Amino acid sequence: MKLICRIFSAVVLSLAVLASCSDASQMYVPEGYELVWSDEFDGDVLNRDYWTPEIGHGQGGWGNAELQYYTDREENLTVRDGKLVITARKESYEGADVTSARIKTLDKVTFLYGYVVASIKLPKTADGLWPAFWMMGNDITELGWPNCGETDVLEMGHADGIKAGTQEQFLNGACHWGVPHHQFHANHITHDYSVQDGEFHTYTCIWDEEYIRMYIDLEKRPSAAPYFEMKIEDFGNGEFRKDNFILFNLAVGGNFPAIWDINQVTALDAGPAEMQIDYVRVFQKKN
Repeated sequence: MKLICRIFSAVVLSLAVLASCSDASQMYVPEGYELVWSDEFDGDVLNRDYWTPEIGHGQGGWGNAELQYYTDREENLTVRDGKLVITARKESYEGADVTSARIKTLDKVTFLYGYVVASIKLPKTADGLWPAFWMMGNDITELGWPNCGETDVLEMGHADGIKAGTQEQFLNGACHWGVPHHQFHANHITHDYSVQDGEFHTYTCIWDEEYIRMYIDLEKRPSAAPYFEMKIEDFGNGEFRKDNFILFNLAVGGNFPAIWDINQVTALDAGPAEMQIDYVRVFQKKN
């Protein structure tokens, strides 16, 4: 398998840096994979050589009628105590009623295939929050969405979970593509325990030449079945056989939770809500 993992120009990521991931040897890693890149968020500022924050409403609420205005302010995006912290705040800002943050590794860190895992502590989504850990094709600036392809490793806050009162257990994985038009393959589960319990949980995508599979807390249950599985040759037209980049965001409202009025967002009634990421790591097959 060809390794395509682009880090910032003029800097070589050494094996010593990779070895600094202190618990990488203790986490579950499929046989035959090795660590090729990670961000442990060990400093006190976001590494801009890896990440680019997105700013603004985005066209049509980022295409999903979302309510938040994404900023690059410390109030919404910071690194604290070895964690990336994305904070949603109910406030009036640039014409919006709520702010949050979204970051991406577009054109900075990209890869083709891999075992991709993030350790995340989610806020209580209640009614209205929509946290996500996902990937898109690095040719998005050339082809646009959804022709670039999209892989949603984790989404929570869906309207069906709200309706059933299972917001803390209801999670979604999906892939989107765009030839000849927007199409998608998605699956949701109601997990057997809360993943909004104030603890960190791992969300994993194993993406190889044949399949895309997603798992939760794989290190605790290495034999668990994936909550999402897609055979690549059955879907899309090459959208899932090219470089991808990583995104994290905490959206508020929109089509996914089916909430378009800030006054119906109950998740921020008690104040700001935080999504914390302890680490994100990419492993690839040894070659």
